Amino acid sequence: MTFTTTLQDDAIKIMLLGSGELGKEVAIEAQRLGIEVIAVDKYKNAPAHLVANRSYAIDMQDKKAVIALIEQEKPTFILPEVEAISIDALFEAEARGFHVIPNAEAVNKTMNRKHIRLFAAEELGLTTSAFEFVTTLKGLEEASQRIGFPCVIKPVMSSSGHGQSIAKSAEDIAKSWEIAKEARGDASELIVEAFVDFDYEITLLTARNETGTVFCDPIGHIQKEGDFILSWQPMAMSTTALERAKVIAKSVTDGLGGRGIFGVEFFVKEDTVYFSELSPRPHDTGMVTLITQSQSQFALHVRAVLGLPLDYITYGSGACGAYKATKERHAPTLEVPNSAFSANSFVRIFGKPESHIGRRMAVSLVLDEVESAKARATEIVEEIYDN
Repeated sequence: MTFTTTLQDDAIKIMLLGSGELGKEVAIEAQRLGIEVIAVDKYKNAPAHLVANRSYAIDMQDKKAVIALIEQEKPTFILPEVEAISIDALFEAEARGFHVIPNAEAVNKTMNRKHIRLFAAEELGLTTSAFEFVTTLKGLEEASQRIGFPCVIKPVMSSSGHGQSIAKSAEDIAKSWEIAKEARGDASELIVEAFVDFDYEITLLTARNETGTVFCDPIGHIQKEGDFILSWQPMAMSTTALERAKVIAKSVTDGLGGRGIFGVEFFVKEDTVYFSELSPRPHDTGMVTLITQSQSQFALHVRAVLGLPLDYITYGSGACGAYKATKERHAPTLEVPNSAFSANSFVRIFGKPESHIGRRMAVSLVLDEVESAKARATEIVEEIYDN
């Protein structure tokens, strides 16, 4: 591959549509290869804005605004990093000859839980939990009765657990309906899923381009209200279950096509593997790869986008803990103990300009035997506090 010089007319450019903490790491990896980075988000000074060559704050759900910026910058690759983007703008950009990662149709299918679930269950025939889609409170009440309790209720378009809840009985439905309105995206339609009595859940990071498909070691994680609080790699699982997960992950990513890394989520019960969701970009639980792999998920994503080989080595097992703000603050500060920075641990601070209660502001990363790493990553998070 020929690498260009940044800020020149022939520079290879990556445009991030969404510039949070995951986009920031993608931007850093792209910069390491001399790739010009344009970071876009809905607010100023988003994490990736801080390390990009240029940054913009626009309404990414405004098709005209997105297309105008794409035409102005003329990026080589467009990387959607969040769900709240005008899909029509991505299709239009693709029609105008721009390269959307992995491709506009894949983004369309995966940004909406309805599209990806129907694609997985009906087109690919994958094993999933029972599900229905609803648009009204009455429809939700009726669907939950058919699905049975407990059931999981999510907006079809959202991220980081926003708007998600578990209804344990019919008395919880009205509350779940209200919670769904907190979606980061579109709450006009909800998916009602049967609660899978799983042993554990995993993310299987799957990177693909013309050189082939590569799987990272499975990542285990604990979620609270749909957002991860702890992840670790590798997740101990049977060879049978892991091979089944890989087959499913390759099937769905081949079906979507394109380049990039995909975060494929599964529920696992003994050796039975249920497809859950998929993100066509780096996954929040995959931040653990910042310490466990020679090429993190972010580096693999950039390599996949550029068409480079996807080889890497594993340094060892590790864990990642998420620190969430406890206060509403402008220009927040984080107090982190010096002991968090050791031979096998460190902290990544995102630099978000505002903190809101429950907003992810940093992660702890520890390289150690899995259980010890999980305990230490959690301990570090508990020692951090925000002002």
